[in-house]
Amino acid sequence: MDANGSDQTRLTNNDAEDWKPAWSPDGTRIAFTSTRDGNYEIYLMDADGGNQTRLTDNSANDGLPAWSPDGTQITFVSDRDGNDEIYLMDADGGNQTRLTNNDAYDLWPAWSPDGTQIAFSSDRYFKREIYVIRIK
Repeated sequence: MDANGSDQTRLTNNDAEDWKPAWSPDGTRIAFTSTRDGNYEIYLMDADGGNQTRLTDNSANDGLPAWSPDGTQITFVSDRDGNDEIYLMDADGGNQTRLTNNDAYDLWPAWSPDGTQIAFSSDRYFKREIYVIRIK
């Protein structure tokens, strides 16, 4: 949309909940969370809304995508192992790997500008705090 709020463009149109969009660093794609297949999954689409593709596919909830600075990877949150953990995957959905492993809820991953670390929020020790994982 324009800066004044006019000329808005709807990119998704279905009965599902589509939310938490994340622009790719080059501005050509948007990763987002959707319930269109019955639970929360990560999807990818072109910046104009075309080519909508599911990246994750399991019975657990996957969401909160965040792009790596170079656009080759996406980190996200999943409860596929019993509670919310931070995961990493290639931008095409391949090589899904769990990065955290504990009883706390790990949420809201955010990449460092150089792409070597991921900061996230966790409720370890009975209060929410910020943690960092070095990945490279």
